[in-house]
Amino acid sequence: MTDDSQRFTTMYDECRQRVWAYVVSQAGRQVADEVVSETFAIAWRRFDDVPDPALPWLLGVARNVLRDNIRAEIRRESLAGELRAWTEEDHAEQVAERLAVLKAMTSLTQDERELLILVAWQGLTPRDAARAVGCSPTAFRVRLHRARKRLVQAMKATPTAPSQSRVRNLSEEWS
Repeated sequence: MTDDSQRFTTMYDECRQRVWAYVVSQAGRQVADEVVSETFAIAWRRFDDVPDPALPWLLGVARNVLRDNIRAEIRRESLAGELRAWTEEDHAEQVAERLAVLKAMTSLTQDERELLILVAWQGLTPRDAARAVGCSPTAFRVRLHRARKRLVQAMKATPTAPSQSRVRNLSEEWS
């Protein structure tokens, strides 16, 4: 096996699941395998351009593949289906809290949801998430701050919202 093949295999093994989870969070399971395959095909063709660490770059490629291949309406429908599936697996209190967060998330723009998902669910640092969405870390932090504020406001406006102290705790967890 050549050095490039070995390096690519290592990168694939380390990043595939997180890229797949990112794509699922954006567009649903129905298109995830196809988008992940295309993302890694692009990574192979442009292997010399892949930086270290590769995950933010791969997430950026996956983001572009999604934007090129999936209409916004299809993404929203798939995401809604995934979110319903996730909430059906929890206990009553957790379901109510998760539903409130998810309902609040639907009031955000796709770009705002993406910022929150990259940081809260994918665990990227603001610097790495900024690289994935193609902006400066400063611009990302400003956008993230605004998205968090809008999410908290939306959660407070939700009739089934968690208590005010829980909303504050959730907000702190996302910081």
